[in-house]
Amino acid sequence: MAKLLKELYNKQYIDYLASNIVKNYKTFKTDSFKKAIFYKGWEDLELKQRMRHIASTLGEYLPSEYIKAIDILEKTFKDVDSKYALENMLFQDFVEVYGLDEFDTSMMALETFTVGSSSEFAIRQFILKYPKKTMTQMQKWAKSENEHVRRLASEGCRPRLPWAIALPEFKKDPSQVIKILDVLKDDESEYVRKSVANNLNDISKDNPEITINLAKKWIGNSKNTDKLLKHGCRTLLKASEVDALEIFGIKKAKHITLEAISIQKKVEMGSELEFSFTINSKKNLGYLRVEYQMEFLRQNNKYSKKMFKICEGEYLQNNKTIQKRHSFKPISTRKYYAGVHRLHLYVNGEIFKSFEFKLVTIT
Repeated sequence: MAKLLKELYNKQYIDYLASNIVKNYKTFKTDSFKKAIFYKGWEDLELKQRMRHIASTLGEYLPSEYIKAIDILEKTFKDVDSKYALENMLFQDFVEVYGLDEFDTSMMALETFTVGSSSEFAIRQFILKYPKKTMTQMQKWAKSENEHVRRLASEGCRPRLPWAIALPEFKKDPSQVIKILDVLKDDESEYVRKSVANNLNDISKDNPEITINLAKKWIGNSKNTDKLLKHGCRTLLKASEVDALEIFGIKKAKHITLEAISIQKKVEMGSELEFSFTINSKKNLGYLRVEYQMEFLRQNNKYSKKMFKICEGEYLQNNKTIQKRHSFKPISTRKYYAGVHRLHLYVNGEIFKSFEFKLVTIT
């Protein structure tokens, strides 16, 4: 069984953390701190709950004056191994818990802590409390010499950052976010550009027209920017948004047909659906984006849709055979139900063929 993420915060790490803190704060009560961490309810806490518990408990054992506590933590952070990148995000959580009223000190701390870890979660409370001041700071970070700091400028203001509190004002109006993305879109670091792409994808979910207009403006700047845009428009492309498809040269494939189609009519729970088909044309196939959409039967007899990409590229031949399998083995993110499911074959954003098949339980 895979190790749970929350187990990253374990006795070994807490011992390691405490031993580094005491190097920079000689009166740190190591034993009392560790006893307070592993209280009776520790085992029931999930990852972020454990992070918050550790950060909150640190506040009880470090100096009550925030500036002094941060000085100790900054020195400690520089001593701890960056291989604990996720675990070390408790340093940023300390800032979020205790530093909201100390803006300048907290900004310097988050800038320090984001290198080798990430301050993307903690910065969001500052955006909510001080939107103008914080975004001004993030515009400065966007021009930092350090790629981790530049990435924070983008990742921290994502409207829909996973695992994080949402930023509703940026969902409504992402103009301040776009100012930062505009600075970073041609960044030399792929680490930074990937964050910009993910931010753009967030924006597309609430403001598709703004995203499309931005993509039209940025497309062709460079290969790196074009790749960034493709990733940033992935939700729009999966939704077969015509304007988004056209930006990337994906046009209606009127010249092709799907033939020699084979698909199972019945699939057992836990096995795989096999299907195949051949794309034919009297001329070169040209640029194709081939996908399939599954409509999964849900418990309430309604359907949920999910798009899967098969292939994409320029094809000089006049036919291409595709063989595909889709697994119905149990996964943690989706529960399968017996009954009629549907499959749709897409080429360049259009449905070419649709099928139904039965998912059956093994008797």
